[in-house]
Amino acid sequence: MSSQPTSLSSPFYKEPGPKLDAESPFESMMERFRFASDLLGLDEGMFKYLSSPVKQVIVSIPVIMDDGRIEVFEGYRVIHDDVLGPAKGGIRYAPDVNIDEVKALAAWMTWKCAVVNVPFGGGKGGVRCDPRKLSMGELERLTRRYTAALLDVFGPDQDIPAPDMNTNEQVMAWIMDTYSMHARKTVTAVVTGKPILLGGSKGRKEATGRGVVTTVLAAMGKMGLTANRSTTVVQGFGNVGSVSAVLMHELGSKVIGISDVSGAYFNEDGIDIPAALAYSRSHGNTLEGFTGGTPISNQELLELECDVLIPAAKEDQINKYNAPNIKARIIAEGANGPVTANADKILDDKGILIIPDILANAGGVTVSYFEWVQDRQGYFWTEERVNRRLNRMMRDAFNLIYGVKEEYGITLRQAAYVYAIKKVADTLKMRGIYA
Repeated sequence: MSSQPTSLSSPFYKEPGPKLDAESPFESMMERFRFASDLLGLDEGMFKYLSSPVKQVIVSIPVIMDDGRIEVFEGYRVIHDDVLGPAKGGIRYAPDVNIDEVKALAAWMTWKCAVVNVPFGGGKGGVRCDPRKLSMGELERLTRRYTAALLDVFGPDQDIPAPDMNTNEQVMAWIMDTYSMHARKTVTAVVTGKPILLGGSKGRKEATGRGVVTTVLAAMGKMGLTANRSTTVVQGFGNVGSVSAVLMHELGSKVIGISDVSGAYFNEDGIDIPAALAYSRSHGNTLEGFTGGTPISNQELLELECDVLIPAAKEDQINKYNAPNIKARIIAEGANGPVTANADKILDDKGILIIPDILANAGGVTVSYFEWVQDRQGYFWTEERVNRRLNRMMRDAFNLIYGVKEEYGITLRQAAYVYAIKKVADTLKMRGIYA
């Protein structure tokens, strides 16, 4: 094994520059990838293969705007790996999305699918636009033209998109319909995250938050904790955070802190989560003005003493500067990259168990897999069956990764990367390189 394997050859490698206060989540991901590669003894060729996307597509998307002028947007789709199965990953609409970001997110999806033993590879897509400035008609025309440009990439056996930042069920419906019109038949399995009426799965919206809580319960079992005698803090009150908070509350945990973009709220006696959810829904999906807790800063929220901390908002929330002040016993990463790589060792030295994002928030892609299976079968499951199978897969994945952690004497995050990379590498070796 090369002592400095192959990072210089990686498409993600950048010349060292000034050390910033915060690391990008993608740099953090690559740092963890290199650690796992070294531990596994991957040779240079295998490292190059696993860090190089299989396919990168950039398309121009001309759209006739509502005022009659033509605007041209840039769209991306990256298939990082398809060794385990068709690529899987969301499509985001954002003014700052770029091909490098999409490549890194596609790689993330490869490891996430492998960790929960879903037979998909990693993919990701994006369109550089500001959806807030587009009408529904403009969004539809942009989405359909983007789909038409990628007809040779998308497919239920090739690459299966899903919602991501600023995309939703409606966008997936437009993609499915556009693809189906060209295929001359209805192909529901070409996307997931669709409306239930068009072949979506029950339980999909709650899946990521439910998966987070399932891994938290598994971690509690390893640490001798019980939900009904625990305290929980949830950063972020969007889909993932609110579902996590509701489920922890229903399990008897005292949720003492919650937050959203309006601010953070603390109540040592426990926040009434159903009341907070009702308040948010009736006030434009914001907690601003919520009186069920004392307003505190986001920093204070993260540093509250609690058993479980669920950062489900943004990346880079816990770094080397505030990590020494974190007092949680378990951190479950509901968001992608909320803990920077330079904070990992600090938290580990404090005895805090981190359930990494590629495991904790993989409930979404797991139920996306269920949706794809149901579409292929033409037979749809009850929400109870979806949740039961999700809980089982997430619990099994946690126990599997925990076993790797114990075997190697490493952190749970490192174990997740070791397991995922080894699985993809072993599959590649077994399949061989076609030449």
